[in-house]
Amino acid sequence: MMLWPFKLVSHDDKPMIVLTYKGEEKQFTAEQISSMVLSKMKDIAEAFLCSEVKNVVITVPAYFNDSQRRATRDAGTICGLDVLCIIVEPTAAAIAYGLDKMSSWFTEKNVLIFDLGGGTFDVSLLTMVKSIFKVKSTAGDTHLGGEDFDDRMVNHFVEEIKRKHKRDISDNPRALRRLRIACERAKRILSFMAHTTIGIDSLYDGIDFNSKITRAKFEELNMDLFEECIGHVEKCLNDAKMDKNCIDDVVIVGGSTRIPKVQQLLQDFFNGKELCKSIHPDEAVAYGAAVQAAILTGRGNHEIQDLVLWDVTPLSLGICVNDDEMSVIVPRNTTIPTTKENEFSTHDDDQTSVKIKVYEGERPRTSDNLLLGTFVLSGIPPAPRGVPKVFVSFHIDADGILNVSAEDKTTGKKNSITISNVKGMLSKGEIERMLKEAERFKSEDDEYKMIFKAKNSLEDYLYRTRATVKTKKLASKLPAMDARKIEDELKSAIHWLEEHEVAEAELFASKRKELENILNPIIAKCRN
Repeated sequence: MMLWPFKLVSHDDKPMIVLTYKGEEKQFTAEQISSMVLSKMKDIAEAFLCSEVKNVVITVPAYFNDSQRRATRDAGTICGLDVLCIIVEPTAAAIAYGLDKMSSWFTEKNVLIFDLGGGTFDVSLLTMVKSIFKVKSTAGDTHLGGEDFDDRMVNHFVEEIKRKHKRDISDNPRALRRLRIACERAKRILSFMAHTTIGIDSLYDGIDFNSKITRAKFEELNMDLFEECIGHVEKCLNDAKMDKNCIDDVVIVGGSTRIPKVQQLLQDFFNGKELCKSIHPDEAVAYGAAVQAAILTGRGNHEIQDLVLWDVTPLSLGICVNDDEMSVIVPRNTTIPTTKENEFSTHDDDQTSVKIKVYEGERPRTSDNLLLGTFVLSGIPPAPRGVPKVFVSFHIDADGILNVSAEDKTTGKKNSITISNVKGMLSKGEIERMLKEAERFKSEDDEYKMIFKAKNSLEDYLYRTRATVKTKKLASKLPAMDARKIEDELKSAIHWLEEHEVAEAELFASKRKELENILNPIIAKCRN
């Protein structure tokens, strides 16, 4: 948070991003910001395809929990998209890899996808045979990636500036942002060069900052993070109960896998095995998501339509028993979609209702795990503790989204929850409000585009007309009085334009029409 260029505040226990919009300070949820990004991607896709885009497949890191996946789906809804499904990034990359290799497969292959991007790290182990892709295990960290490597460099240079110039820039967001951009550029260069130089003019208090960093120094700054990545690979293999010698291919995905030290450590871990670089690290995930969209909409060739994906749950799911004990119902790395059921009973004599608290995590105590939601099953007939039979069922759909139900077998009373009342999650009313806000922002943006277009049209006409009358062919035919009149009108219009930086689109269009009516007849007369 300290390194972000924006402010974060708490509103009803929900993090809100504070930004200045049209001169006003506004608060946005993470879902709203995410929806703006999706909306921009939608515009880019529509411009490329020359048609409207309504349906979308969204990819998320494999280690995204239930509430994060739900928030991502909400973001798609806010920007007016129909979210067909949520797919995890390593699985999407595996689809891209699988389609590339499918025709040459005759036996089952074990493939490890190592996905290290800008902000998240995922590793997944899949078994693939022909068109069936089954995820065996997944591991990773939603807070590990290229930005962390940038942070280490930024901190290194902040300390260097303190030593060399006796200045602390850590409280200056602008200076930090400029330094971060330079560090990110340096990180990219160090992927193919042994050293590089960082140079920033007037970084802080008039100081011109120049420094050199070598690949060896960069690796030293981040070695613990690189080794942490390999630790997750080991965990993934252990969860799948598979030896590293059983892995047929190691596929690297994500921009940060271009870092030579990351590749070397990964290769060393697999005893010198050649890493698979046949798929584009930046495009593989989007490619796989597009294939999944083709499957869901019934498009594409028979190879695509025959594709079967079996994903897994990234974290264990269960309920709270005995005050703080985690009773796991769906163990981590369970293949989804799935339905699991366990029998429970009452904790006290004559208890007529039970509170079901749903948790996600790997710790034995629920207080150390993430609370997803709660609901109450009431109407249980009074009986000694342990006598009533309550069946709790967990159903996870193909998107990895959870539905929990509980039933008292004696009375048949039921209650259920689709995890939507998680602390910090958006309610239906909030989503509706944000949809209206998104429409309002869109209409404001559309209006601004019209203003910008009309203003540009007027400006273009002014300078094009001035250039036309200065051409030798026209200048020789134009009477001095007419030439002066045109120049005066153009100067007056340019001055008017400078004074009307912000105006209605109709005003710019009206001004252009007025000028055309005055100037076009004069120019046309000289041309004839």
